Amino acid sequence: MGYRSLAACVSDLERTGQLAVIDDEIDPHLEAAAIQRRVYRAGGPALYFRRVKGTSFPLVSNLFGTLERARFLFRDTLQAVRRLVELKVDPGEAAKHPWRYRGVPRTLWHLRPRQVRRGPILENQTTIDRLPGLQSWPLDGGPFITLPLVYTEHPDLPGLGRSNLGMYRVQLAGNAYERNREVGLHYQIHRGIGVHHAAAIRRREPLRASVFVGGPPALTVAAVMPLPEGLPELAFAGALGGRRVLMVGAEGGLPMPAEADFVITGTIDPDTRKLEGPFGDHLGYYSLAHEFPVLRV
Repeated sequence: MGYRSLAACVSDLERTGQLAVIDDEIDPHLEAAAIQRRVYRAGGPALYFRRVKGTSFPLVSNLFGTLERARFLFRDTLQAVRRLVELKVDPGEAAKHPWRYRGVPRTLWHLRPRQVRRGPILENQTTIDRLPGLQSWPLDGGPFITLPLVYTEHPDLPGLGRSNLGMYRVQLAGNAYERNREVGLHYQIHRGIGVHHAAAIRRREPLRASVFVGGPPALTVAAVMPLPEGLPELAFAGALGGRRVLMVGAEGGLPMPAEADFVITGTIDPDTRKLEGPFGDHLGYYSLAHEFPVLRV
């Protein structure tokens, strides 16, 4: 069975000696990212920064820093996902090898997100400037969320079935963003969120969007997977996580993972653009500042 939450994952890594806990205060401005890069290059453990300057929240990184650790996180479910893919390629295999695929019905059940009335994500509120926003490189335009899960639904066909969960760059502050009220969203127009945004522009209405942070690790992997058209990321996360994704409704807003650690939610105006970036990209150079959509929180 997969992890219900990020906290459960972190506890498991600590129990198995795959987590380093840092008790010294760490600065999210350049220092935390520098430590992360060095540990990653050395093939080191996941990191838990207990004290982060300027915030009361801890910070975890390098969860997926090695292939071995990624396999460990999903050790109970990878085989089930593999069987599902095999049947997608050749459905006739189920008749030829029924015992081999006996667990597929259970995996299919996990594809369906489950709506619940309450969850930990609804228990407290904070502000954006209290989060441990990372600035990774000196010329970055401000602090960013580096593993954001951005959720939208198609305006013409709202609901989980046509939803998109993608990992798109999120700038928390800097440039001309209004403090605690606006964040920058960087994405290409051909991505799932771009399709949803284009539909909202045609309808001349704002696009509702939410940024999830944390939650079950399967959500993070699902957000970056090149999934076939028609398979929502939330469904794949259920299969990979070995349990249905719990989604809780918010009054007048989008559903959110009940076990997410943070959610920033709001609307993207069809006409508003502001400078986003620069950002030290994974390709080894800065992507420069350009105008991108703004999430009004």
